[in-house]
Amino acid sequence: MRWQVFIILSLSLLVLASCGTKPRELLNVSYDPTRELYQEFNVAFQQHWLQTHNEEVIIRQSHGSSGSQARAIIDGLPADVATLALAYDIDAIAAKEIIATDWLTQRPNNSSPYTSTIVFLVRKGNPKQITDWDDLIREDVSVITPNPKTSGGARWNYLAALGYAQNTYATEQQVTDFVHKLYRNVAVLDTGARASTTTFAEKGIGDVLITWENEALLAIKQLQANDFTLVTPSQSILAEPSVAVVDRTVDEHDTRELAEAYISYLYSEVGQDLAAKHFYRPRDEKIAERYREQFPPLTLFTVEQLGGWQSLQRIHFSDGGKFDQIYTGGTK
Repeated sequence: MRWQVFIILSLSLLVLASCGTKPRELLNVSYDPTRELYQEFNVAFQQHWLQTHNEEVIIRQSHGSSGSQARAIIDGLPADVATLALAYDIDAIAAKEIIATDWLTQRPNNSSPYTSTIVFLVRKGNPKQITDWDDLIREDVSVITPNPKTSGGARWNYLAALGYAQNTYATEQQVTDFVHKLYRNVAVLDTGARASTTTFAEKGIGDVLITWENEALLAIKQLQANDFTLVTPSQSILAEPSVAVVDRTVDEHDTRELAEAYISYLYSEVGQDLAAKHFYRPRDEKIAERYREQFPPLTLFTVEQLGGWQSLQRIHFSDGGKFDQIYTGGTK
């Protein structure tokens, strides 16, 4: 009888112990166009972690415009990992001592495991015959692009147009006039890249969408492929989405090892193949070769060639900066 009581008590304690053990959680705070990528990547990482560490983990996602996601982390959103649209947004978090200030150099390729660029999506048959940036300033063309004050993708769009103008026109006034005319043609200035895709592809507004290459390819795949055509301009920008561990959170939650492994897995062959599958350009040359037909070679310039993020943010995207001047001027 005593043994029966002992066994029952032992089993009860085991049940109580198992009920009290919760799987560790990881929160990845990202920007809008990565939804589909991380849905699949998270499952792959969970399987990888279970196989290598015999531990089940829960991965949660948060998506929104890159700038608003950065502000949410600054305001207290407990992200373990930030996978945002551009380095400046993570720099803004690091400036609050939430992420290590040397985050950019902690991982390969400026902590950018995959890249993209900026292209155009046009209507079936390209009725307005849009082939390059200069076509976007014609009076008969309606443009869709998000707001660079809120969207990381929109800042890439703006800088791609700016870089083209600087490489094409002789004077600073001509460059300013070009950007001014382009934004004068913008029909809807959404807060984020995914919202702009919805405006163009589902609501049918505008003749051309300026967007991430991955977002354009996704729209063609998921929607009616024959309704849209991807147009690659003569030159564009090398867009480098950034990733970082959120040091404040992982130290509080004891998830540093897990968060570091999560980001490292983006650089693995599995992570690189998933990035390419979801239309991001992989850094791994072997994986890139496998998807060579999907990603044609492009003439690309970089953020550094335009002056670097800190300078560009101050000159163009700060309150009262050139974008505010250009867009306000364009709406008079």
